[in-house]
Amino acid sequence: MSSPALKAISKKSSAASQPDSVMATAPLIIGTAGHIDHGKTSMVRALTGVNLDSLPEEQQRGITISLGFTHLDLGDERRAAFVDVPGHEKLIRTMIAGATGLDAVVLCVAANEGVMPQTREHLDILGLLGLERGIVALTKCDLVDEEMLELAMLDVEESVAGTFLEGAPVVCTAVGESPQGLDEIRTLIADLVATERTTDGWFRLPIDRAFIQRGFGTVVTGTARGGLLSDGSPVWIQPLGISSRVRGLQVHGLEVKEAQAGQRTAVNLAGIERDDLARGMVVLNNPDIEPASVIDTQLRMLDHAATIASGSHVRLLVGTAEVLAIADVLDGDAMAPGHHHWVQLRTETPIVALPGDRFVIRRESPLETLGGGTIFDPWARRARKKHHAQLCTEISALAEGDRGMLLRRAGPAGLSPEQAHVRQIQDGVLLGDRMLHPHHVDALATHLLAALTDWHTDHPLEPGAPRRSVHAGALAALTEKAFDALIGHQVTAGTIKTQGPRCQLASFTVELTAEQASARETMLQDLRGAAYEGLLFNDLIRDQNRMLQLLIDAGLAVRVGERVLHAHVLDQLTAKVNAFFSENNELSPSSFKEITGLSRRTAIPLLEWLDTAGITRREGNARVRC
Repeated sequence: MSSPALKAISKKSSAASQPDSVMATAPLIIGTAGHIDHGKTSMVRALTGVNLDSLPEEQQRGITISLGFTHLDLGDERRAAFVDVPGHEKLIRTMIAGATGLDAVVLCVAANEGVMPQTREHLDILGLLGLERGIVALTKCDLVDEEMLELAMLDVEESVAGTFLEGAPVVCTAVGESPQGLDEIRTLIADLVATERTTDGWFRLPIDRAFIQRGFGTVVTGTARGGLLSDGSPVWIQPLGISSRVRGLQVHGLEVKEAQAGQRTAVNLAGIERDDLARGMVVLNNPDIEPASVIDTQLRMLDHAATIASGSHVRLLVGTAEVLAIADVLDGDAMAPGHHHWVQLRTETPIVALPGDRFVIRRESPLETLGGGTIFDPWARRARKKHHAQLCTEISALAEGDRGMLLRRAGPAGLSPEQAHVRQIQDGVLLGDRMLHPHHVDALATHLLAALTDWHTDHPLEPGAPRRSVHAGALAALTEKAFDALIGHQVTAGTIKTQGPRCQLASFTVELTAEQASARETMLQDLRGAAYEGLLFNDLIRDQNRMLQLLIDAGLAVRVGERVLHAHVLDQLTAKVNAFFSENNELSPSSFKEITGLSRRTAIPLLEWLDTAGITRREGNARVRC
């Protein structure tokens, strides 16, 4: 970062007291690009009065090594922020970092040299990053005669043909003793309109520099992308996965309370060591933005690029990050020059990216720009060859704006509400603690009904399946809360019924064979004949497990302690107890024994059942009516 920004971090700037309106309007972000020594930095210095070659090595060698930043006041509270990017071939990574998020570019071409290799590569990269507006500054025009100037103009026109700069203004400039063209450049810049950047999204600050400022601690700088960040806010640094807090913000050298998309921002971070940070990491105001390592994209290869076989290593550049990645071509066996492809990029180390981000790929060796494009799913699953055609269809839908496809691609496990929010998905179905695509909800409901059908087939005498028994197979992808919500969803739809921990098809009824019906009636008669004594539960469950459970579930039999009684017998008991209370205030154990003729051993479980059923309440050794 340039020295003015460093000074601004280390002390309160007098400019910080300027009215907030100076920063109220999002700045127009202008990049300067072009071949090394074609006058980019001199142009910015002539327009703004700031020398962006502030590093000693830059001043000694006369070239820009790092990104330079300054601004130009345009009047009416408007401001143009300049990003001066290096032109040397070895610094293309830095150039791409600076070019991300620009509104427009001033492409500098020296009249005495014409269009050079880095001019063309910068032009290619700017187009790949989605830039659509710009100006061509023909620099050093005071060093050439009319004939050379005309040849340089023709060279520029031929080079920008077919690019986003075709038809853009070409301005002859000079910054020496007799400046020319600078007022026209200022006017053209003032006529540009800044890209509308919302403050509703997530704040991201791709780190291009991290350093220690004495008295303040760790400071990171970058160009903010999306959202709004306030002083004092919690932040998270990804892909490192650590949290911090903002304890100071500066935008374009001014201390501010908030920073927003498009602004050159310095953030003072609390509780983080400088050595933990690196260029390419991202400061976020949302902990739910997960790092990406499998990324589905649409990629355009440059016309002059080499053919790259599927599975090759490439250098992937997104924001300020550069990582090696394997490029898996989904619509063919190779990436061909001049063609568009659906490509899955698998990175060696995680990066931070969101749908819609632009990227560039370069050859691993020798270094050259191959192409670039748009990220559509940065949280994709690794592609298998047999699924390539389907994946192409899915990414195509994402490219057409179908955000719900991200939810469909998440599968039956769905996403957390926070993950869905990060992906800006609004049309999913919330099941418990998961958000699912309607397609998957329908499929899971079908699996649930099929599982219950199978259960009823295998257990015809049981009225319902334990929930945990059907929470298996395809349904195992759901969390407990999501599975319970799916059952509730189907209860509302009228397809299933529940009873305690069991569920059954709404249409299911127990159908007994003649033999089973006979066994059922026999057991009921035995229970009725046992009267208040009942039958031992262990004996019944050993001999007639399913039939006993069927009677209990149907409410025809009731387990009381270690015994099972006929429900009608218990109804008779309840009637006798109520009749007793019509003439008495309390029921003693001896009185209960007189009513039932039971011994103390068998009477106590029935007295406890009466308490549990809410018919009586124990007071001391006796019972009273509830």
